[in-house]
Amino acid sequence: MGKTLKRTAAFSALARALAAGSRGGPSLGARLGALPRMIRATTRGEYDGGLRLALMTAATAYIVSPVDLLPEIPLAIFGLADDAVMVTWLAGSVLAETERFLEWEARRSSVIPGHVAS
Repeated sequence: MGKTLKRTAAFSALARALAAGSRGGPSLGARLGALPRMIRATTRGEYDGGLRLALMTAATAYIVSPVDLLPEIPLAIFGLADDAVMVTWLAGSVLAETERFLEWEARRSSVIPGHVAS
């Protein structure tokens, strides 16, 4: 399995993905449309995004959970900052992983399934 995305890699992936959409890379719609296919391919064991998908799911659960490590009310700005960092990381991770999936899908469509003859 590939390396997991680190926080800085996710942030830079977010910046690259937003810039790529304006330069002819996969659009945001294409990336979001690839998300269900990526989940399906991962659950079938065809795509190696299991750990990354689990981390993205955990980040989503953290963001929507009413239980927070740094509560917003008593800690004001610090309570919101951890959520903002998590949302930014999640967005970068989703964009980077869907781009990787789209590349994998393109390579996969050019391969003819079969067995190697010896």
